[in-house]
Amino acid sequence: MKRTRVKICGFTSAEQAAFAAHAGTDAIGLVFYPPSPRHVSIDKAQKIVAALPAFTTVVALFVDASEAQIREVIEQVPIDLLQFHGTESADACRLYAKPYIKAIRMRTDTDIKALSTEYHDASGLLLDAYHAKAKGGTGEQFDWDLIPKHCALPIILAGGLGVHNARDAIEHVKPYALDVSSGVEAEKGIKDNTKIAAFLTEVYLSDRNN
Repeated sequence: MKRTRVKICGFTSAEQAAFAAHAGTDAIGLVFYPPSPRHVSIDKAQKIVAALPAFTTVVALFVDASEAQIREVIEQVPIDLLQFHGTESADACRLYAKPYIKAIRMRTDTDIKALSTEYHDASGLLLDAYHAKAKGGTGEQFDWDLIPKHCALPIILAGGLGVHNARDAIEHVKPYALDVSSGVEAEKGIKDNTKIAAFLTEVYLSDRNN
């Protein structure tokens, strides 16, 4: 059975992150972007990571952060994977000797093939909805038909995902992973354990039936 991985991003609570991991979430996303309502301090991030069980991937999200800011985080928090959600060049993503994923805000003229070449050593491309002001976490869905059927890199689908469309997303896009944030929240920055469990169930049932 093919298994679709799940990353849940934007945790601000150690208890909720631990619940998600024990429920079967593959990766926990921590946002180090001060304008975001899901931003966490280094101290809070340390507490969240300490609460996680073994084999849970910890992803640190940055948006056009300085090299010094990024190094400060990775020196103090056990980070497994970096996520660059701004306009970072491929060379900038490679500075830290850690695996990374590059987020792409999808528009009608986005060239996934060219981006796959530019970021050829990325662990995946995270495709999210374009928003003129927000850098992700908007709860908006983009046109999945913009995604090519074949991509040189694993596709991580984000943007407007939730219990209502998790199965459709898997069936339509067949991504390597789904990335959800606002779709499993009670309010911005506060996750909802019931929604988390329901989302994971939808993913499991979709995988089992395909």
